[in-house]
Amino acid sequence: MAKENLSNTKNAWLLVIVAALGYFVDIYDLVIFSIVRVQSFHDIGIPEAEMRTDGEYVLNMQMGGLLLGGLLWGVLGDRIGRIKVLFGSILLYSLANIANGFVQDIHSYALIRFIAGIGLAGELGAGITLVSETMSKNKRGYGTMIVASVGVLGAVAAYYVSEVFDWRNAYFAGGAMGLLLLLLRVGTFESGMFREMTGKQVEKGKLSMLFTDKARFTRYVWCLLIGLPIWFVVGILVTQAPEFGRALGAPVTLSAGKGILFTYLGLSIGDVLAGLFAQVTKSRRLAVFLFQLLIIATSVWYLSSEGLTEQRFHWIAFFMGIAIGYWATFVTIASEQFGTNLRATVTTTAPNFVRGALIPSTLLFEFFVRRSDIITAAYIMIFLLTGIAMFAISRLKESFNRDLDFVE
Repeated sequence: MAKENLSNTKNAWLLVIVAALGYFVDIYDLVIFSIVRVQSFHDIGIPEAEMRTDGEYVLNMQMGGLLLGGLLWGVLGDRIGRIKVLFGSILLYSLANIANGFVQDIHSYALIRFIAGIGLAGELGAGITLVSETMSKNKRGYGTMIVASVGVLGAVAAYYVSEVFDWRNAYFAGGAMGLLLLLLRVGTFESGMFREMTGKQVEKGKLSMLFTDKARFTRYVWCLLIGLPIWFVVGILVTQAPEFGRALGAPVTLSAGKGILFTYLGLSIGDVLAGLFAQVTKSRRLAVFLFQLLIIATSVWYLSSEGLTEQRFHWIAFFMGIAIGYWATFVTIASEQFGTNLRATVTTTAPNFVRGALIPSTLLFEFFVRRSDIITAAYIMIFLLTGIAMFAISRLKESFNRDLDFVE
């Protein structure tokens, strides 16, 4: 029995390592556009005046793909298994990223980022679901923390690859890493909870179940809302660093690529801190609430930094990254709130709906920009989104140490 438990423990940690590497490649491919946006737009002939809005267009197409992919892979994860989703999603986004290296115009660029977004949507949800269902309830927080903290370092790799190679080769590198990861995935095993459920007469991955029961639907909405500020910080405050720098009177043009680098370095540390805080306090809710306060503090620091220097911007980006580092905790909360027959659906759709929520956030941000200025609009948005997240986490029950072997 002891030998069997040791074997199960080794298998669980092997799964954590493979999931972490998968998320590493996922994050690389997710942020590579934000890093090479300016360089690639120059090369395909986008006028300087249109770079910000065309950048929002391409990024929103990618986020739209994440929304659609979240639904697709989430349902498939509960119906055919978590492992199959991991294989299918990584193949799709790897091929899409290779195709991205050949684009010559803005519309092809946007279409391929949409397809890549569909593929990218499956990685994190399936990985976190597998880890949550495989590890013991008092240790799974450590597993998901490692997946996220290692995974987000993919953004650091994306920055350095883009510094060494041109933007087309940076896309090729992302696709090649994904295809190599497929080989590592051979031999990984399916979740025991999922295998046990396959013999039961229960409805699996039925999306309508999230909407036909009021209590279940409300629980799902609260799960989504707690992640809203994360992608606004990455997708607007950091990605549009050149434009925010001009508004703040920065002496040099700020680099969005370096901003992404330092943000994700901070995010990796933040994921560890949020995970450890939740383990020590035995409360994921408290961790999320605390990190909302950090988001407000660091965003105000950024938006009030007149004459923002490049070095100061890097420090601010790093601390904003720490503040949004409750990402793994947020996804784990979503996973723990629902039964095995809906867990992959929720765990896959939740982070992708949050990423996709950047689309309405961007539209609302632009609405405020037109009526005021970019700094005021950002202030309004960050207070609005963190306020919503704080209210949402107050409505969810604590899920730490919850037994996950149940169905809806």
